[in-house]
Amino acid sequence: MARRITSLLTRDAAPDGGAASLAQTLDARVRPADLVQSVEAGAVRCFACGHRCLVKPGRRGICKVRFNRDGTLYAPAGYVAALQCDPTEKKPFFHCLPGSDTLTFGMLGCDFHCGYCQNWLTSQALRDDTAGVTPTDVTADDLVQLACRHGAKLVGSSYNEPLITAEWAVEVFKAARPAGLKTAFISNGNATPEVLDFIRPWTDCYKIDFKAMDDRRYRELGGVLQHVLDAIKLVYERGFWLELVTLIVPGFNDDDAQLTRAAEYIAGVSPEIPWHVTAFHKDYKMSDPDDTRPDDLLRAVEIGKRAGLRYIYAGNLPGMVGDLEDTRCHNCAETLIKRHSYFIQDYRLTPEGRCPSCGTSIPGRWAAKFAGQIADRPFLPRRTSRLVTILN
Repeated sequence: MARRITSLLTRDAAPDGGAASLAQTLDARVRPADLVQSVEAGAVRCFACGHRCLVKPGRRGICKVRFNRDGTLYAPAGYVAALQCDPTEKKPFFHCLPGSDTLTFGMLGCDFHCGYCQNWLTSQALRDDTAGVTPTDVTADDLVQLACRHGAKLVGSSYNEPLITAEWAVEVFKAARPAGLKTAFISNGNATPEVLDFIRPWTDCYKIDFKAMDDRRYRELGGVLQHVLDAIKLVYERGFWLELVTLIVPGFNDDDAQLTRAAEYIAGVSPEIPWHVTAFHKDYKMSDPDDTRPDDLLRAVEIGKRAGLRYIYAGNLPGMVGDLEDTRCHNCAETLIKRHSYFIQDYRLTPEGRCPSCGTSIPGRWAAKFAGQIADRPFLPRRTSRLVTILN
């Protein structure tokens, strides 16, 4: 049975007038924010992300999509700017319903400004006149029905920073849960305790881009390292299923010292947190560094192993990193899930999520019925992309 990556929106250009007109378009698609505290003289404090912006009347937060109008903070709602149904492993979640699909939706805007952003068309739409795409109006029920129609097992918020549109994500997730769907945030991790408490009742999985282990590097991207370090602990302690990703960028975050500190920090939170080290390729404004080589990923994996991490994956270079796309039992080294890129070639976990050889419980979110279906399927061929317009 072929698995297809299905893009569900075409990317339209921003309206004439660039970012200003796009901002006006988005400002009509909002609702009063929940993650806010009134301060004084009409100013409000926003808790959607780690910047904790003090937003005065007539002003916007750093994300540019949350704004104060007459003392009320407004947050985006009721639209998507990116929408795709694709493998859950692409998020990447390797320990959550392997072989399943996730309906992934995104809005516009971000609280970071990463120069190598692969989703810059959506994330930087209000900072870069060449990046904008137009919103498509949709309801939460529309998205859930679409997920069910395409056989997805999860609904995920991504493509821009989902924390800054957390109210909308929760609205979608509240509709998704009764339909039997799991839910996920694919985030830069610039979180606050307030936003995590707000989304936790409705969110199963959380992926954090752990971009560097150097505060200077984080500030180049628009963030603060300590905010992300704190969020990793907070997400884990609150019981989300957590996986971390570090894009290895030569000359930026690939030195042994940074990678060692990062791996040791993760292991100090829990050695069972999966760590994906993935390959950089030139994108958006970052064209100087060389593309990441397989040897760079292998070196990062060895550093992770020395730090005591049990589940380390090398990504974005399928077939070039040996068995480092596979999930193995940390106790007996049995190969439990064999992968090529995002696709399952073999699946040996028991329905209860245990190693069949030694009985060790493997951390993750497994579905017994779905696991059995995957085990009966020898190899899932690589998907072919196709564009489908489904929302008008």
